[in-house]
Amino acid sequence: MKSKLLISSLVALGFTSFLPNAYAANTTLTIGTVNNGDMVRMQGLASAFEETHPNIDLEWVVLEENVLRQRLTTDIATKGGQFDVMTIGLYEAPIWGKKGWLTEINNLPADYDFDDIFPAVSEGLSVDGKLFALPFYAESSMTYYRKDLFKKYNLTMPNQPTWDQMMEFAKVLHKPAENQFGICLRGKAGWGENMALLTTIANSFGARWFDENWKPEFDGKEWNNAVNFYVDLLNKYGPPGASSNGFNENLALFNSAKCAMWVDATVAGAFLTDESQSKVANEIGFALAPSQVTTKGAGWLWSWALAVPKTSDAKPEALEFITWATSKGYSELVASTNGIANMPPGVRASTYANKDYMMAAPFAAKTLESMQNADANDATLKPAPYTGVQFAAIPEFQAIATKVGTLVSGALVGSMTVEDALKKSQKLTTRQMKRARYYKK
Repeated sequence: MKSKLLISSLVALGFTSFLPNAYAANTTLTIGTVNNGDMVRMQGLASAFEETHPNIDLEWVVLEENVLRQRLTTDIATKGGQFDVMTIGLYEAPIWGKKGWLTEINNLPADYDFDDIFPAVSEGLSVDGKLFALPFYAESSMTYYRKDLFKKYNLTMPNQPTWDQMMEFAKVLHKPAENQFGICLRGKAGWGENMALLTTIANSFGARWFDENWKPEFDGKEWNNAVNFYVDLLNKYGPPGASSNGFNENLALFNSAKCAMWVDATVAGAFLTDESQSKVANEIGFALAPSQVTTKGAGWLWSWALAVPKTSDAKPEALEFITWATSKGYSELVASTNGIANMPPGVRASTYANKDYMMAAPFAAKTLESMQNADANDATLKPAPYTGVQFAAIPEFQAIATKVGTLVSGALVGSMTVEDALKKSQKLTTRQMKRARYYKK
């Protein structure tokens, strides 16, 4: 009895290193992730990891995209230490890695086959040759459309439509009385929500966030044309309440047969073509993201990846988990439990060399084409000083684009004009860039 009390006391005080393995307390990993379908699936399959790692318990914090980004950014910047695993992307990984906030990843096992990962993805998660996150899935953006409706109205979708063509298609397909809307697009404010989409639209209209001297360009005609077009398109032919819709909301609308077209992440393909959740699974067509005056930057480049913050007190266990969750073995687990078409897309060359996957996933070829077209180093018609397609890879961008996204959302709902939104965007961005000493005048 005394020995049990002693053991309980030692465990409570944290002195587990003095105990036999049988009595050592389990390590709990707190994982912060986004509420996208692939991550929800990962949470569901994680029992397989816990079975082979009985000394590790997983605690999940699954949040909407904007909330997750805010929580993780605050936690890591303040060294809060709440999370052992963070779901971040191509924007955060190199910036946070360079600041010394993330654990460097090396010595991956041979069967991980790191060379199988597309270079654009692995390089985007690295800085100065050091890797700071492992890609869970990667994506570009593409155009989804209802083949049955295009046939009904005698329309033909090009391999890469222009935004002007999308406007014309939406006009024909918009039947609000029948609960059918011409087009669904992200309207929810956020640097990774409406601004991810709008930046690709702006790119295709010839705009850029900053000129070669880091001066913002919201006062130029290109941004004016792009934002006016976006607001006009959604207000005329989008669903009611578009300003509240992000990725998940538009996915639900399309799956319930309420959207005739949708431009968003290539990762949506697996959900749109899943008969168990989509009413129109067999009627989905795929095209490249729309262009306008240029094809540069028309489709974004992103990866949701898993990283271990330096503040974690369980780094070995956290690294063990993220290696498992991004491995070939995990993809095989998804294929065996959820179907091969649901394997994490956009990361590994071997996935697209798999004939069974390519046959089972009708969206796969267009996803690969979209990924190959996206160039983070050449995403604007005019030269730009930053890398990134739908973002500018500088620390200040997140705060700036969040505020700009709110202003654009205001223009979308009519609380201000597009011109006022852009004027305020120009002013606040100029102030932030001067404060950060990118330029003086």
